[in-house]
Amino acid sequence: MSLRPGNASIAAACCALALAACSSDAEYRQATLTAPAQIEPAAAPADFGIEDLSTAALFPPDPQPGHCYARVLLPATYDVSEEKILVRPAETRIEIDEARYEWAEEAVLTKEVSTRLETVPAVYETVTEKVLVKPEGRKLVTVPAKYKTTTERILDKPAHTVWKRGRGPIDNALKTTYDESTGEVMCLVEVPATYKTIEKRTLITPETTKEVITPAEYKTVSKKRLKTPATTREVTVPAEYETLKVQRLVEPARERAVAVQAQYETVTKRAKLTDEKLAWREVLCDVNMTADVVRAIQTKLSGSGHYGGRIDGLFGPKTIRAVNSYAKAEKLPLGTNYVAIETAKALGVDG
Repeated sequence: MSLRPGNASIAAACCALALAACSSDAEYRQATLTAPAQIEPAAAPADFGIEDLSTAALFPPDPQPGHCYARVLLPATYDVSEEKILVRPAETRIEIDEARYEWAEEAVLTKEVSTRLETVPAVYETVTEKVLVKPEGRKLVTVPAKYKTTTERILDKPAHTVWKRGRGPIDNALKTTYDESTGEVMCLVEVPATYKTIEKRTLITPETTKEVITPAEYKTVSKKRLKTPATTREVTVPAEYETLKVQRLVEPARERAVAVQAQYETVTKRAKLTDEKLAWREVLCDVNMTADVVRAIQTKLSGSGHYGGRIDGLFGPKTIRAVNSYAKAEKLPLGTNYVAIETAKALGVDG
């Protein structure tokens, strides 16, 4: 395919812009424009109207002025179908229902009814009896004498006089009876009589004896005496049984035919339709990525929950990530540094 000189130059410029990061950041854009061209993997199916360029030229066919294009690698396409295959044919099998038993309890006679003689023991009773231990008697008892105690005040010492040594002439205030030869003072002092109290015991009744009667003494004793003599009686011994567990047949074994349905399995078949190929895709670039277009895209992405930044009309990394998140959710083409025209149209922007 041949290109006119004017169209070829326009196409080359648009291709370079498409491979650059369409961002409002001047430094980021400049670094991308000077980098070598890279091929972006495409996630879009082959029915987006993209021309096969596996053997085409290095420029997009019939480029339009003011449009940008990106060369991408389209993956191979496959036809996926499901097929139901027979795994096991229908058949009839014989099943045996085993005999059914149940456990039951059964009483078995182990000892017949019999009789035996049983001794009825004698019955005794306990009685109490009062026995005379000592008969009534008499004895002499001494009655002690009776005395009366009285007190009496008697003279202990009669009144008398004694000589006592007095004080010297200096200490004696009266300065009487002064003996110049000895310098001693002697006083004759009268000592009064002293008395003391004594007790006297006076006999009132002398000691005597008298005769008293001593009562008879008894003792209570217990005696065991026969009330009913021992006897014998005939006792019937009941029969004895033992409970055993026995197994009883409830239902005998039997055969039955069971129809087994055929079994099928669904397998998935994958047939290749087209090989992977290189193709040109129209994208939004700086030529048509105006601030109004970016704001429209940001508004649409914000409403769908993919964009949480400011509606500022700047096409930066945050907007690219939001566009790719939306394209992936809607199964639309996506790239790391451009917006495919199909994704832009889905966002309400006509390139």
